[in-house]
Amino acid sequence: MRRKLTPWSWIPTLYFAEGIPYVAVMTVSVLMYKRLGLSNTDIALYTSWLNVPWIIKPFWSPFVDLLKTKRWWIVVMQLLIGAGLAGVALTIPTPFFFQATLAVFWLIAFSSATHDIAADGFYMLGLNPHEQAFFVGIRSTFYRIAMISGQGLLVMLAGFLEIHTGNIPLAWSISFFVLSGLFIALFLYHKYILPHPVDDKPSVTVTPATILKEFLSTFISFFKKKQALVAILFMLLFRFPEAQLVKLITPFFVDPKSVGGLGLTTAEIGFVYGTIGTIGLVIGGILGGIAVSRGGLKKWLWPMTLAITLPDAVYIYLSSALPSSMLVVNICVFIEQFGYGFGFSAYMLYMMYYSAGEHKTSHYAICTAFMALGMMLPGMAAGWLEEQMGYANFFWWVMGCCIITLIVTAFLKIDSEYGKKK
Repeated sequence: MRRKLTPWSWIPTLYFAEGIPYVAVMTVSVLMYKRLGLSNTDIALYTSWLNVPWIIKPFWSPFVDLLKTKRWWIVVMQLLIGAGLAGVALTIPTPFFFQATLAVFWLIAFSSATHDIAADGFYMLGLNPHEQAFFVGIRSTFYRIAMISGQGLLVMLAGFLEIHTGNIPLAWSISFFVLSGLFIALFLYHKYILPHPVDDKPSVTVTPATILKEFLSTFISFFKKKQALVAILFMLLFRFPEAQLVKLITPFFVDPKSVGGLGLTTAEIGFVYGTIGTIGLVIGGILGGIAVSRGGLKKWLWPMTLAITLPDAVYIYLSSALPSSMLVVNICVFIEQFGYGFGFSAYMLYMMYYSAGEHKTSHYAICTAFMALGMMLPGMAAGWLEEQMGYANFFWWVMGCCIITLIVTAFLKIDSEYGKKK
């Protein structure tokens, strides 16, 4: 007879494990490539392609239900991610490091997207409805802690090693070996500690043919909803400015003042963006959720839209003043990330609003695919645009793009009661 495990023994670590590979692939890789000498054009273009696994994950998510258990998928994907992170570490010192590490990052991205599908399904199988509601904030918090660990602590470790070894590739290689060791430890822990829910079993009645039929039905119903075109444009374009900004923030921090950057060290970037910025993001997100629960999404939609766009102006100031004071840089990044965290609540809640009804789980997965696509396409050209314009003009361009966010928001129709606490 299996012993009953408290959800506290596995939910925090499971969602920490969900956040680490995403931040390694989408954020840490940008700084690593910049420190290894790649151009902004190449960094923005090629790392944007790494969004693809999260875009197309709805297409293979039914087969995670069909084959094996969610627990099996979680454990195996964690092993693959741990091996992939070691693969990054091993290939950084090679002459063909860019092609090799990019290929391994693709493997990690596909494994991570699959892990997300299994972990979210396992969460619903391993907990009763009351526990699901109680732990939703816990899982979000530990996902954010993973972001701080990746963007902050790991980057600060790499910066420390850069200084003390004098060898940038070696410093990043050691850092990824440390991250790999952490993930292998998570794999071993979850292999032992994850519960075995009674309902977590492969389907015996569903076949690939019926899965395909059900998927097509679900997919078609998504596009038949009211305001489908408006919703899709909103999901694609609401983050249009941010999709470009996020690809150039790290290069802007790294580049010397002679070319318009701030000239920060790797350790400074880890503290500013990965720690102070992430704290602002978390606080903004928490306050955004509280605001909507009290007034509803419709009431807070425009304040949140302005919160996610207007603070981008801090980068116009930073790129023109090029301050030497770390306090000023920290304050600016905190303001921008706080505004983003507060405003992003509206985006996430609208996706839940649009997904409500039959097939809500699948419809939400499709929404997240559009979200990832909306980040990928603008981000691909961001590096080239910056190299044509320079940082100062590029940040003005980003502010101009905020008009697109305002336009797509203006066409939304939302129930005035949605999001309010009953």
